[in-house]
Amino acid sequence: MNSSDTAYKNLSLPLVVSVTTLVQALASMIVIIPAALAPELARAHGVAASLIGFQVSFAYIGAMTTSVLGGVIVRRYGAVRCSQLALIFAATGCGLTAVPTLGAVAIGAVFIGFGYGLTNPAAAHMLMKVTAPANRNLIFSIKQTGVPFGGVVAGLLAPTIAVSFGWQSALLAGAIVTGLIALLIQLVRKAWDTDRDSTVPLTASPFADVRMVWAHKSLRWVSLGSFSFSAMQVSLTTFAVTMLVSDIGYSLVQAGVLLAVLQVAGVTGRVTWGWVADRIKDGNRVLQGITVITIIGAVLTGLLDPDVPDAWVYAVMAIFGFTAIGWNGVFMAEIARLAPSSLISSATGAALFVTYSGVVLGPAAFTGIYGIVGTYTASFGIFSLVALAGLVCVFLARLKR
Repeated sequence: MNSSDTAYKNLSLPLVVSVTTLVQALASMIVIIPAALAPELARAHGVAASLIGFQVSFAYIGAMTTSVLGGVIVRRYGAVRCSQLALIFAATGCGLTAVPTLGAVAIGAVFIGFGYGLTNPAAAHMLMKVTAPANRNLIFSIKQTGVPFGGVVAGLLAPTIAVSFGWQSALLAGAIVTGLIALLIQLVRKAWDTDRDSTVPLTASPFADVRMVWAHKSLRWVSLGSFSFSAMQVSLTTFAVTMLVSDIGYSLVQAGVLLAVLQVAGVTGRVTWGWVADRIKDGNRVLQGITVITIIGAVLTGLLDPDVPDAWVYAVMAIFGFTAIGWNGVFMAEIARLAPSSLISSATGAALFVTYSGVVLGPAAFTGIYGIVGTYTASFGIFSLVALAGLVCVFLARLKR
């Protein structure tokens, strides 16, 4: 065990998990706030609410940019510093989104993405130093609950603040809280970033890590599977509120509550699936099961209409969220398991470059499908084919390992 590992082993596992989960939750909250406010943002800017998909695509273009640099930044400056940069970028982007011009919204989205792309390489680096194979899927899944937790906060608070104080207030509140937490985690930086190496060059090709992942057949196919999973997940979280308002007849606040329910189901799914993967010691098999249920959830969503009882809408959204939002922790642990031990943060960033490609293209493709079929519910039904493609990729990863 080297000195950097010892520094982490002397720390409390719950503390490391808490910090990484909090950073993930805040970055995710910032990503989801604009989607939770989509009808209000659309009215303020005089555009169609469905165009929120392009705002999300801009955000994940930013995330793709920094995810391939995440491994280098972690090795040179430390995982805590990388996490601080993530939160500062996200807060800046959220503040820019509050500026009432479409140009500011686009630039703000890219900055939000810059922050989001740095969270997972930093977290993977820290968590691999405090976990063992017997609990790795569960711990990574607990950290990944930060994504739906952030969605719960965004879904419950952003619409309420917007109705009471205006949509800009909701964005500024998110920016302020995130910036303050970036300053607060400076308290652990000295103790945790002992393994940073100032000699690591920043000029190396950012796509060297992507080539490494592509050359490893199992890593390649798992990463390609995440392209489909992320396209489905972000389309669900981006268009759920707008679908419920436009197609089902819910109010903005009612839809925000259901978005929170969706995210709670995702939190439950992430922990449950991580526990199952550790229990059966087969993350790949769990990913296959998750994908099958996601396909079912998408098809059931495609059958929703205003006459369906509220209880059924809640049930379908819960099933959909349990899997479509619940896959990430098992996926991250699978990447960490397959990657060379000295390059886990680099492999994570490179794999997420593929993941975020799905996020960039997914909402834009969903918007295109909506333009053809005319309803968000039917668009989700058609999007089940995207999840089916992910199932094929995960199965091929199993054959190649």
